[in-house]
Order: sequence, then structure tokens, then C-alpha cells
Amino acid sequence: MPQNPAIPLSVLDLAPVRQNGTVAGALANSLDLARHVEKLGYNRFWVAEHHNMPGIASSATSVLIGYLAGGTSTIRVGSGGVMLPNHAPLVIAEQFGTLEALYPGRIDLGLGRAPGTDPMTMRALRRELVDDDNAFPQNVQELLALLAPAVEGQKLRAVPGAGSNVPVWLLGSSTFSAQLAGLLGLPFSFASHFAPLRLMDALETYRHFFKPSAYLEKPYVMVGLPVLAAETDEEAQFQATTQYQRLVNLVRGQPTVLMPPVDSMEGLWEPREEAYVRSHLGVAIIGGPDTVRTKLAAFIEQTGADELIVTTDFYDPADRKRSFEILMDAHRD
Repeated sequence: MPQNPAIPLSVLDLAPVRQNGTVAGALANSLDLARHVEKLGYNRFWVAEHHNMPGIASSATSVLIGYLAGGTSTIRVGSGGVMLPNHAPLVIAEQFGTLEALYPGRIDLGLGRAPGTDPMTMRALRRELVDDDNAFPQNVQELLALLAPAVEGQKLRAVPGAGSNVPVWLLGSSTFSAQLAGLLGLPFSFASHFAPLRLMDALETYRHFFKPSAYLEKPYVMVGLPVLAAETDEEAQFQATTQYQRLVNLVRGQPTVLMPPVDSMEGLWEPREEAYVRSHLGVAIIGGPDTVRTKLAAFIEQTGADELIVTTDFYDPADRKRSFEILMDAHRD
């Protein structure tokens, strides 16, 4: 499906905590990155809700969004996403209604249906351990109603929130949210940065089921894409070992902080772990400017994405900032 090569690029950040680093440092680095990509022309800067993970400092997502929006001026800031099963829709409507009142026209609300954590932490979040396929669609529609203008006689209102009309996105790594987003006429973002095997099925499902709505006249899809760009292919492959180590520790059930890159992963992963990492990063673009330019154009052509949201793990924040510079230059060429 051919697409305009100048589609918007956005950023997904997890406020990563580095080895020997601090949460305060991670949050400061996220704001520094948001300011940097704002100047480069990126469209959105989203942060994701995860819990009980020592290497991720974005668990209080709405609080972090306020910090980031307050430190920038034009870039849209939002959640990629808020894990709605962890929260009452009224609470999220109030939080994002407040953010919209403070930073009008710049706030996005992306919603996921996963818990973003482990079963023990789910209990600590006071979430019932019941997988009810009906609960998420009902909660999404309740939240949409709370963000819409209040009607006469409405007894339950989000204050702030009612009438804010904060743009709501559905996020997914399968076809479930893709179908729901289509049926509700909402924009959809697919997590191909960790679920690449379901990408094309999810995009086809979303576009097939899409119904025009008060939110959108036609489908709008943003696709997650891991990109690690450096001055050369060799340097990018070296930097990628930071992400490889993170994923290996994750699959071992031992999530950790970001580790420095290493010259070789030999001895650091088993064959099955290497296979998992390479599958997990199936659509990742890792390389120098020419490699990034070629693979980026091919990915856009393949998916017909309306927008890309890019995520990346670098140990050194300066290398991460440089990666987003190289990516934007390659995209504009």
C-alpha cells in the first residue's frame, strides 16, 4: 500500500533507568529527549505504564505526562499507554481532563488492555484477576462518555474531563483492540515493536472493521517501530546489545536496568534466548544512515502506516538523541 514518505514520526519512551543511574536522572533524560525531538519535528512523545520493573520509571504515567508537557511547548504528549484495566475510567477522565486543561490541544490518551505487570503486582493494584473480554470495551466506552460534553440530567461527571474531548487511541499487540478500535472509529496504534508477527493481521483487521465516527472519518494507524541508528552499521549493532541484554533478562523473569553495550553477546544468551530476541525485534531497524533510510521506506510501504512511533534502548542518552537525529534526517531525504 503506497504511502506518503513524509508521514509523521513520533517517540515512545519508557523513562529507562541506567545501571548506576537514578529514577530522577531517568525522568530528567526523558524531558531532555522530549525537548530534543520537539526541535527535530517529531509529532508526539508518549510514555508507557509499566509496574514493578526496576528499569522503567514511567509507572505514574499521567504525572510524567504533566512533567513532560510542562517542559515542552508544541509536541503532543500522551500515554502509550495507560493500562485501563488498572484504573477506574472516572479517574483517568479526571487525570487527562486536568492535563488537557493545563496543556490544551497537546494531550493524547492511548489505552491498553494488558496489566503492564506481573500477577502479584496486579493484585497490589487492586485489579481482579479475571480476563473478561467485555470489560475493556465497556470501560473504553464509559471513558469516552466521561470525556464528551455532559448532557442534561447526567449525574456522574468528570470534573475536569467532561467536554475536554481528549483524543483517545486504542493500543494493541493482537487483533482484539484492532477490531474494537475499528468498530468505535478510533485511531489505532499497534505494538509491532514487541509483537511483529501479528502486525499485518492487526492492520488488516482494523481497516476492515473501521466505521466512520465523530472521532475519525477514515482509519488512522500508528505503528510501533524499534530503531537504533548510529553513524555506521557496526556502531548500531554494538549499541543494540543494550537492548538485547534487556530482553534476555526480561525473558528470564529478571527485569533489570539498562546495561552498557558489549562487544559480543556470546556467552550472555542461550540459543533459545537469542531466537526470542530476534523474533521480538523482527521489524527493528538497526544501522547507519543508509540502512535506516532504505529499511524505513520499505517498512512504510509495507504497512501503509499513517504515522510511526519509534522506540529505542540506548545506554548513553546522547547516543539515543543522535539516533533520533539520524532517523529524522533519513526520513526527510
